[in-house]
Amino acid sequence: CVSICALGDDDICIGCHRSAREIADWVLLGDEERRAVLARAAVRARRNNPFAF
Repeated sequence: CVSICALGDDDICIGCHRSAREIADWVLLGDEERRAVLARAAVRARRNNPFAF
């Protein structure tokens, strides 16, 4: 989380690039699953803004 919580029309947070489901499930996930979520979020961030990360 980067403290910018707002979901776009695609249900992806404009701050952390996690999906609404990923955000809701975060507390239930293990370390490996969290790393996978963060990897997917990084891909989304680069897709939306190639200068991010």
